[in-house]
Amino acid sequence: MKLVRFGPAGQEKPGILGDDGVVRDVSSIVTDFTPDNLSDAALDKLRKADLASLPAAPEGVRLGAVVPRAGNFLCIGLNYVDHAHESNLPIPEEPIVFNKSPSSLSGPFDPVIVPAGSEKTDWEVEIAIVIGKDAYNVSEADALSHVAGYTICNDVSERAWQIERGGQWTKGKSAPTFGPLGPWLVTRDEIADPQKLDMWLDVDGQRMQTGNTSTMIFTIAHIIAYLSKFMKLEAGDVITTGTPPGVGMGKKPPRYLKAGETVALGIEGLGRQEQAVVAYNG
Repeated sequence: MKLVRFGPAGQEKPGILGDDGVVRDVSSIVTDFTPDNLSDAALDKLRKADLASLPAAPEGVRLGAVVPRAGNFLCIGLNYVDHAHESNLPIPEEPIVFNKSPSSLSGPFDPVIVPAGSEKTDWEVEIAIVIGKDAYNVSEADALSHVAGYTICNDVSERAWQIERGGQWTKGKSAPTFGPLGPWLVTRDEIADPQKLDMWLDVDGQRMQTGNTSTMIFTIAHIIAYLSKFMKLEAGDVITTGTPPGVGMGKKPPRYLKAGETVALGIEGLGRQEQAVVAYNG
């Protein structure tokens, strides 16, 4: 299934994208894609729904982030060899873990707002997962059974705040609109192998990133098992898993986002996003 949330910001309804390309409103079955509605049992209930009998969402309606709120928005840094090289940083021996603020979540087609004082706002196409059932001290073999689904994240980053303001990456990752998530949450049964997906990102039509999840240093299963050794991952948590090479920071000279530009990105089987870049206006 391809789960979506549609409607004005803060008033989104849950939906399913049908094979006919129509989004059907499933709010008569679930109130929203909250943690208790992401379990295998809850998703099975949705699979049995007669979509054709449910109301269609308005054509062209806004899509929101695929979850209403993440209890934890976890991120893995430098998880592609070539990206570590372009960042002039060593290949990590263990996953590098940091957070984005849950308040950074936004819709996949909402604008990206360059924060006041930002000089180095950057892009990163990433495959993200949403946890469907709690995971604590789980094995790598069992890890993917805790995934509700896969989606796209643009891990928007302010590099000066991330790197030049005391070494705390979260500061450069957490501004409002820095976490576009969607367009769909594709349930795990529809993705045969999350480690074989092409990914790309363009800025104003120019290809900046091209990659494949097969080149991750640490697989998604490894990441889940690893994180679960240190914390309990809970249903509704979001984990975004790193980006391939081609970020603005790695260009020679570096190239960062400016108001008026457009970012488009996509991952095989997971759809595409597009964001207009706008300046913060207070």
